[in-house]
Amino acid sequence: MCLAVPGRVLDIGEKDGTRMATVDFGGVQKEVCLEYLPDLQVGEYAIVHVGFALQRLDEESAKQTLELFAQLGMLQEEFGDPWEQAAAAGGEPWPFADDPDADPVSASEPERVLAAPQEEVQP
Repeated sequence: MCLAVPGRVLDIGEKDGTRMATVDFGGVQKEVCLEYLPDLQVGEYAIVHVGFALQRLDEESAKQTLELFAQLGMLQEEFGDPWEQAAAAGGEPWPFADDPDADPVSASEPERVLAAPQEEVQP
């Protein structure tokens, strides 16, 4: 699903002649085009869809929407790691979760991270 998500403008610059901003979406930062909202300023909120800021939004509405999206898991769906999402869709646990109860992967065990299960190929 592709959502229009509210985000807060952190900084504004220009890239290849296009006005761009770094926008924070509840902890996830993305680069966004500001061509549709040329007067948007740092600290303001906007609704962003597929990398374009489309409409200015007040702070209270933006925060309420971000909170609701987070509760519904929609921010994870929109901005989450695609590998983690694929593991979940396949019914497998994500081995790199930030769960404090999970068995941490130590630096002395890099093979746990790097080694993928190998299937035996028959000639």
